[in-house]
Amino acid sequence: MAQKKKKEPTPRDLEKIRIAQSLGLGDRLRAEGWGGLTARETGRIGALMSRKRPQ
Repeated sequence: MAQKKKKEPTPRDLEKIRIAQSLGLGDRLRAEGWGGLTARETGRIGALMSRKRPQ
């Protein structure tokens, strides 16, 4: 079975991870991946990201 090639994280990916860590979700994110977070948690991360996006 072929393995997936790991892609380099983009600055946007790094920002998502930083926000998740600031919300106390970093350990669970590392252990379970993005699929391990609830819709409410990922929505909160998205809201904080859109708030930081330049107008």
